[in-house]
Amino acid sequence: MAPAPHRHRRRNRRWPLLGFGFGGIAVAAAVVALAVGMSQAVGTRACAAVLPAAGAAQAGEVSGIATHYVLQALPNCSYPSPPADGLFVALSPGEYDNAAACGGYLEVHGPDGSVRVEVIDQCPGCGAGHIDLSEAAFSAIAPLNAGLVDVTYQPLVNPSLPGPISLLVKQGSSPYWLALLAMNAGNPLASVQVRSESGGGWYSLVRASYNYWVAQSGAGTGPFTVRLTDIQGHVVTVQGIALSPGVVQGTGTWMYGAGTTTGPAPEPASTPSRAPHTSRPVASATSGRVLSSRAAGEPDAGLEIPRQTSPPSATATC
Repeated sequence: MAPAPHRHRRRNRRWPLLGFGFGGIAVAAAVVALAVGMSQAVGTRACAAVLPAAGAAQAGEVSGIATHYVLQALPNCSYPSPPADGLFVALSPGEYDNAAACGGYLEVHGPDGSVRVEVIDQCPGCGAGHIDLSEAAFSAIAPLNAGLVDVTYQPLVNPSLPGPISLLVKQGSSPYWLALLAMNAGNPLASVQVRSESGGGWYSLVRASYNYWVAQSGAGTGPFTVRLTDIQGHVVTVQGIALSPGVVQGTGTWMYGAGTTTGPAPEPASTPSRAPHTSRPVASATSGRVLSSRAAGEPDAGLEIPRQTSPPSATATC
């Protein structure tokens, strides 16, 4: 087991969601009654009136509210730094979905415009339809002093990518417990598989709620070949990933776009029950996430992540 990820404090405005109330229901009922009465008066069969919701969203859109907050340490998706443009969002627990939304993008429409944001965080106190934006993102759609605004938002498919895939091996990883974090995928990831370059088959990693993909019994000493599949079916395979905890390893490979080709679905992978290429017992460590309030505790100290200067070799398919 490995050390739990860092947490962060946040400040966020909490606002109640307002319903239509009895007055709105009464008005809607009156309109229905009037439509039915008029149809009966002219001798036609009465039909129930369908009242469209105000500002009905297009297919795939969500109507909700947005607030803003300040990121003060690592987000729930565990990315070592926020997007360079400062445009990001925290989702409610249901939409965060145990990290399944991490790395995806939303287009948010507000009173003063639209903005594209990356999903990097969770807002535990937010209900369905309540998104918490970075200050830079919120100020693109409304004045910061508005505090809370009505918005519509929808996920983006194959958004433009900020760069090629990079991978981070979690601190505490060893031949007997491995956790990988993938960055710059564009679409949320559906699976991560790994195999040792010294031989053996593919092993499926399991995504933790803090967005690392984990092999509980490890995958050996490496280096590894890693295969990433996103929810749109793009697949990339990168080679030469070292067992170097705390090092961001660039790959030079893009998840999709120029240089990628369409290919068959990847072969099935298995989940390892023991560490390949070793008979040693699983090393004892701590894993999992320490649950705490986003508003409690002091911010974590800054985390300096050394970067690998020479990227491993890579191939890409999608």
